[in-house]
Amino acid sequence: MRSEDCMRLMAESVGDALVVTAAGNTSELWWSLTRETERVFYLEASMSLTSMFAAGIAMGVPHRNVVAFSGDGALCMNPGMLMVERQLSLPNLKHFIWDNGVYGSTNECDLPFVRATDYAAMARACGIARVRHFDDLENLRAGLPEILEEPGHVLTILEVEPVGHHVQSPPLDGPEVKFRFGRYLERTEGLRIFDTQLDHDGSGLTAAL
Repeated sequence: MRSEDCMRLMAESVGDALVVTAAGNTSELWWSLTRETERVFYLEASMSLTSMFAAGIAMGVPHRNVVAFSGDGALCMNPGMLMVERQLSLPNLKHFIWDNGVYGSTNECDLPFVRATDYAAMARACGIARVRHFDDLENLRAGLPEILEEPGHVLTILEVEPVGHHVQSPPLDGPEVKFRFGRYLERTEGLRIFDTQLDHDGSGLTAAL
């Protein structure tokens, strides 16, 4: 699958899910296609912990899907994420592995062992019950409703081509991403994320009591 086509389909399909993207291709593609700045957390310094970060959000907002994107390089760096996901088994966590055969955050350097490794088999061996694999866009289009709409943790391998050209990174630094995402959850979910609260109309600050 072409990376752009796959991510465009994902963006069109996830509904109001909260989204966590990893360093490299997934953050760049999501930004280039959506220009979203609130309900997505661009975890640009993810260091293979995107799904673990997303799991915390999924526990905090259990009635909303949380869609996490990790690269295959991240999975190779931290295969232990599979064991933790199996242990947590969060029904609203939908984890997609972006299997493009390269390290997308380092100028698409090749993963030397990529075609010798079966990531779906690794996930099943860790006890994850619902594992999906797609290398065809129309099959993915047909399979996404079940993944996203039925309760239950799902890990999905998306076999895509490397992007092959420069895509702009989200022009947001870490603190800005944190505050935009946190304020979005405060506004839409009524959660208290930060000690200092915005007024209901967003015009000023209310000090914590």
